[in-house]
Amino acid sequence: MNDVSPELIVTDEVDAHAAQIIGAGLDGFNDEVVGYGDRRPLAVVAKDPSSGEVLGGAIGRSSLGLLFLELFFLPAQHRGSGLGSRILAMFEDAGRQRGCRSAVLYTISFQAPKFYERHGWRAFGEVPCDPPGTSRIFMSKTLAPRASGAQA
Repeated sequence: MNDVSPELIVTDEVDAHAAQIIGAGLDGFNDEVVGYGDRRPLAVVAKDPSSGEVLGGAIGRSSLGLLFLELFFLPAQHRGSGLGSRILAMFEDAGRQRGCRSAVLYTISFQAPKFYERHGWRAFGEVPCDPPGTSRIFMSKTLAPRASGAQA
């Protein structure tokens, strides 16, 4: 056994190689315990039809029957138009197609908790953060299969 302790470094610059080793190590551990690995990235991207420029969308992943919504953004001029609802529905449907039974996200109290609540998401935890009076709200949703022919 090596008596030398590893050097520990605190940094705000995450090295891609280090992130790959840590991620692959955790993925390998999980795969060994579960017996398979099914993690896959997922995105629903909104593009300007004339320029092809990305306007916003949703990014996340699926793994072990759970859909993770990690980032969701639309510019102000597209909010309230129904586009966000369509993106969220497509994201959830893609999760269902992958066999996800539940979904999870967190939002900030000044972002979109009411938007998610209108779409069936429920808060299961809240943690205060800065600025004072603000909190991170953790939400989940059961992804029951859609009825045949149901539209978002």
